[in-house]
Amino acid sequence: MKKKLLFVTICCFVVMLGLSVAGYAEESQVVVSASGKVSVKPDMAEFGIVVKSDAKTAEKAAAETAEKYRTVQDALRSAGISLEDAPTSSYTVSPRWEWDQSQGKSLLKGYSARHTIMVKVRSLGKTGKAIDAVVQAGADEVQSISFSSSNYEMLRQQALAAAVVNARRDAVIMAQAAGGRLGQLIEASVSQPVYGDRPSMEAMSLKAAPMQAPTEIAPSEQDIVVTVHSRWRFMGAAIVK
Repeated sequence: MKKKLLFVTICCFVVMLGLSVAGYAEESQVVVSASGKVSVKPDMAEFGIVVKSDAKTAEKAAAETAEKYRTVQDALRSAGISLEDAPTSSYTVSPRWEWDQSQGKSLLKGYSARHTIMVKVRSLGKTGKAIDAVVQAGADEVQSISFSSSNYEMLRQQALAAAVVNARRDAVIMAQAAGGRLGQLIEASVSQPVYGDRPSMEAMSLKAAPMQAPTEIAPSEQDIVVTVHSRWRFMGAAIVK
């Protein structure tokens, strides 16, 4: 008797679930995607610095690179960049192989050590000074520069709010055009924000030489774009009998 009662209970649950799913599927909805945009003038910059050395032994390559690293870090301190804002991004020591045509094989020619530092400049006006300082200190490369805003999170929230407002506005227009009105929000999701129009400078090979003129950095205005995907209930016009 208990087994039969349990079976009946499960069957009822399945039937009720099926009705619920069917009812949900037949419900009229308005589906809208909309974006919100906030423009911002960057006030921070980030760029990479590479110091590297080639030598016959791994120990010598590492030692020479370490000396360059210390010199570059000292230059960053003098330019107003703290050690916390100039951490190591990567470090490698690897063999250098060259193909020997006469022997038909690769021969070990020595070792290369490479140390990459990622520099964050919290005051945009110091960027050019920091670049000039590391070039004079013997940096081998300055890698692509990117720009950002210290107010990014606040601006992202503004763009998100604008996206929701735009989505609801479009949903209202669609519902009214279809002869009804907009109901309550059923679901909303947000896409990863896009931080657009970020200028960059490609990696450059540099030599320590007297600077003819100080480096100037002038980023363009950027856009923070947030997209919202939403579903709303569509309330049809009342039927007059």
